[in-house]
Amino acid sequence: MSPSAQHALIVQIDQLLPQTQCGLCGHRDGCLPYAKSIAEGEEANKCVPGGQPVADALAALLKRAPLTAEPSVWDIQADGRPQRIKAVIREDECIGCTKCISACPVDAIIGSGKLMHSILTDLCTGCELCIPPCPVDCIDLVADTKPLPTTDQRTAEQDDLRQRYYAHIQREEARRLSRKGPIVRAEIDVEFFAQFSQALNNVPVITLTEKPKESTTLDAKTTIELAKLRTQVKKLEKQLSVRADESKQAQLLALQQRLNELQDI
Repeated sequence: MSPSAQHALIVQIDQLLPQTQCGLCGHRDGCLPYAKSIAEGEEANKCVPGGQPVADALAALLKRAPLTAEPSVWDIQADGRPQRIKAVIREDECIGCTKCISACPVDAIIGSGKLMHSILTDLCTGCELCIPPCPVDCIDLVADTKPLPTTDQRTAEQDDLRQRYYAHIQREEARRLSRKGPIVRAEIDVEFFAQFSQALNNVPVITLTEKPKESTTLDAKTTIELAKLRTQVKKLEKQLSVRADESKQAQLLALQQRLNELQDI
């Protein structure tokens, strides 16, 4: 399969995935990496929130034998998918640590440091990624009681969630260099998502941020040695400017070489 055909297939597979970005399939970076892995031969029944309908749709697209979907801990709904769930913060117990905000792949949590946080339930995918980093265990999962979406509504929802995830990746990449404190969510393969963002029309284009070279702080011993070398070099250069001396010239070259080595550390 040509690279362009492979790329197109990955996009088609990704269109069928629910865009919860939960990582329950085993791919911590969400739906697109799983789509790539499926295109390369991985079994297409591991999307837990998509359930049997997604497993069957992927089998039909790929012309593979249908497989039983990975089971969910939630009951199966009328549409054959597991119960849709939402996360809810017990706000009176929230300490405002902001860890859940960084963990949410679709930016469905609002709040600020040391202030109460809230989850925008209409945007929450029920991915559960906000629960592990919460230090006070104040987040619950509840069943979504809204009517099941139609096919068109589900497609629109998935497109919106995909767009929000790419926007999340772009923002986190821009903030990566100046971020203070621990990174809650494991680092995402930004380069992989950036490649696809260039080709898709309905997602933000992800720009890679190059990490500046870190300045090296020399230890005290090296700093002192550099100062001595510079003094010796200047002294020899002054002496050689008055009278040529092969021995001193060789000594000067050796000192200059050592000086360059230390300056390149």
